[in-house]
Amino acid sequence: MITKGSNLSKPGQNGGKRYTRYVLVGLVVVLVILTTFSHNFTLKDQRSKLFPGLPGFLGGHKHSKKKNVIFFVSDGMGPASMSMARSFQQHTGGFSYDHMLNLDDFLVGSSRTRSSNSLVTDSAAGATAFSCGLKSYNGAIGMHPDGHPCGTVLEAAKLQGYLTGLVVTTRITDATPASFSAHADLRGMEQLIAQQQLGEYELGRMVDLMIGGGRTNFYPNGVQSSPYGIRGSRTDGRDLIKEAIADGWQYVGDRDSFDALSEGKNVELPLLALLADYDIPFDIDRSDSEYPSLKEEAMTAINALSNASKDSDHGFFLLVEGSRIDHAGHLNDPAAQVREVIAYDETFKAVVEFAKQSDVETVIISTSDHETGGLVTARQVSRNYPEYLWYPEVLEKAQQSCEYLARKLIQERRTVSEQSDVALSKFIKDEIFRSGLGIEDYTADDVEEIKSLIDTPGFLMDKLTDMVSVRAQIGWTTHGHSAVDVNIYAYSNRDNSKTHLLEKLGGNHENTEIGQFMGRYLDLDLEKVTHMIENTTHVQETVSSASSKNPFEYIPEFQRELKA
Repeated sequence: MITKGSNLSKPGQNGGKRYTRYVLVGLVVVLVILTTFSHNFTLKDQRSKLFPGLPGFLGGHKHSKKKNVIFFVSDGMGPASMSMARSFQQHTGGFSYDHMLNLDDFLVGSSRTRSSNSLVTDSAAGATAFSCGLKSYNGAIGMHPDGHPCGTVLEAAKLQGYLTGLVVTTRITDATPASFSAHADLRGMEQLIAQQQLGEYELGRMVDLMIGGGRTNFYPNGVQSSPYGIRGSRTDGRDLIKEAIADGWQYVGDRDSFDALSEGKNVELPLLALLADYDIPFDIDRSDSEYPSLKEEAMTAINALSNASKDSDHGFFLLVEGSRIDHAGHLNDPAAQVREVIAYDETFKAVVEFAKQSDVETVIISTSDHETGGLVTARQVSRNYPEYLWYPEVLEKAQQSCEYLARKLIQERRTVSEQSDVALSKFIKDEIFRSGLGIEDYTADDVEEIKSLIDTPGFLMDKLTDMVSVRAQIGWTTHGHSAVDVNIYAYSNRDNSKTHLLEKLGGNHENTEIGQFMGRYLDLDLEKVTHMIENTTHVQETVSSASSKNPFEYIPEFQRELKA
């Protein structure tokens, strides 16, 4: 240090002044070199090793307090679903008994799932517990149990400067995504939900990106020649897709236009991607040439939101839902559900890999709103003492879901005259039993029963799934939901956040605590948002096809498709 009175600073000694200038110039040069080096060094992990603990431009993060939250919901997936999928993957992949799913490494706790008015929740109340951090009644979409709208994590994050997104495989207006982005008395009010998701309420547009199915609730009933599809459900005559495009939304309506997004690199927010009239097909039925996978949807969203927020002090909040795990549970279809769980598991892995490479502090949480089907990986199929086994190879042989096969059979019956009973029987044996379900040991009674159920799709699907479940020795206790506790999984790419996650989410919790944790982590004021939306319209006189009282909320749409 140069101090007054030292030889270098004595008056008349120019060498001392020159030395001082040299030192100052040298320090500036060193800082410039370090700054340039740290900005251009491409390997983030090496940069942090070279400059440990240094903030900002010296090896730290451009926005040191910037955060991302990616919230996964495995709709309808309970612990037994994980066990079934793990054993299935071990069998089909030829892995040893200690092989685990990707999620298994991130298990931190469990969640209790009841709603405010029932020990058994529905998806709407379950998602509202996550979005608003409070218990509400079955059927509630972003609503307080006393009947007024509650501010959501997504809305509060958007108002605070975060980008927001929804990624699902069901309708984008379905219960889980709706509970984060809309407010309605009942989940069946999907026309109203669609309007709010596009910004038609007090707060304006709160969602920057939506990827999923559900075109039907965005364009008019009776439309037969629309570029978006042919099965509009809206009763008000409005074409919300056309309105959204005029309002500046980038619209994507099929696989080709989704691919043109270049995995999120060619996205202009806001983005509305509606990739199916209703739900995207089960993964077991999904054609890669027609529909993207959940993993493709999620990574496209993450890349788009990351690029759009790269120069911001705030990151993004993204909901990713494995929506159709629940539908497979409602149908008691183990072959479909096991593939849905694995698709979800692969998506979670890809997102964790993204977080590991990200400069932004990122927290990933995964849990379920409830369990569906009362699944158990065992079944007593006779009066004899039960065997201690189940057969994953039976699920491997099944190549289509019962939903797909029921539709296929009904359509085939339309093309076969009543006099062609022999041809219909042959179709059932070859296309439904052998090719579809991988079942060879069917009986003549099975064939006749299937023919007798063609006009009742629900019972037809019951018969098909039970033929698989019995042979696999898989048990189901309900076509609805159960009250079983569900797992919580979590990851963060920062050690301090990892510790915080374990402290706050480790052990057993109410589902509301997960929503409350996300609110605290992002420092959000949900009460303030609640006051802002107190006048939001949350009643729709004409309710769309999904019913909050019908556990098979997607079956009326399935039947409607068959009549189209």
